[in-house]
Amino acid sequence: MHSLLIALATTPAPTPTPSLRPGLSEDQVTPGLLGFLLTAFIVVLTALLIVDMVRRIRRVRYRAQVEAEREAAEAGTADAAFPSDGTEFPADGGASRSDGAVTRPEVNGDAGPGTR
Repeated sequence: MHSLLIALATTPAPTPTPSLRPGLSEDQVTPGLLGFLLTAFIVVLTALLIVDMVRRIRRVRYRAQVEAEREAAEAGTADAAFPSDGTEFPADGGASRSDGAVTRPEVNGDAGPGTR
């Protein structure tokens, strides 16, 4: 065992810096068109996956909110979407609250103002 350690310690190490083939410079070594196209494809695919994921998360959040409102309505509590106090909805589609404020869904398709 001791002789193995001595043999490893005395063997010369390989050259620390590899060199390029003769006739090539460091500026000529690039991934080329194939590398660029593959990288661009991965970037576009990732962007599309992120957009799809955000859409699905928004849909799940909206469905959960609708389900909670439906359960609250079935339990006998006042429903925010259909006021039971006899007030009507304004003509622009927003729901009137008891304090006179009008709530409207957000433009981006979100379920409206809520806790975030």
